[in-house]
Amino acid sequence: MERKTENSIKDTIYHAVLEGILNCEYQPGQVINEKELTTRFECSKSPVREALVALCNDNVLRNIPRYGYEIIRLTREDIDEMMQVRYLLEGGMLIQNLSNIGPAQIEKLKQLDAACAVVSDIWGHWECNENFHRQMMAFCRNDFAYHELDRILGRLKRAYAQFYWTKWDASLIPYDTKNHSQIISSIQQQDSNMLLGALKNDLEDFGNLSIALYDPYGDGITGSRSK
Repeated sequence: MERKTENSIKDTIYHAVLEGILNCEYQPGQVINEKELTTRFECSKSPVREALVALCNDNVLRNIPRYGYEIIRLTREDIDEMMQVRYLLEGGMLIQNLSNIGPAQIEKLKQLDAACAVVSDIWGHWECNENFHRQMMAFCRNDFAYHELDRILGRLKRAYAQFYWTKWDASLIPYDTKNHSQIISSIQQQDSNMLLGALKNDLEDFGNLSIALYDPYGDGITGSRSK
């Protein structure tokens, strides 16, 4: 059996901590430390520290010297800023490439939209919604823009877990993706104004739904972002 390298152990720890945040094993504001993870993964401090530093670099954790690593709480302000970037990124790229999106691509988007409506588990639905937006960006044929969207979606997935996990209701799925059909129609009609309006409404649904479902900290999700 091949011995695991420190780099592979680091990757395992990185993804395990991230998965723990997504399934609410770890809560926003909770502090984890190196000793806890070295015991859990039966490894040396080196790959644990590397994984934790990588998570800090990705704005998942914040290092508190001589104490541990705090899981960063995402705020409503964080979400609003990410959605502003998404609107400019997705809207700008789609408008620039509207003429390149034909019937075959429209049909693909319709299939992805239909898939969103039949999935009832939280992460299955999230993946379907991600796939819809990723596919639109893929049609634009810009690798940098695609990877930037992918990076933002990864951070928003943590916000999704933080705000939605304990309040998830399958009946909310049509609400969460109700603007997809309008986005598809606007692309089909090559109507840039309609597209921007539908995209804006679609992205705003995330923040609006998080307010309606989950505000356990009083004004926590509308307060200042974590430093």
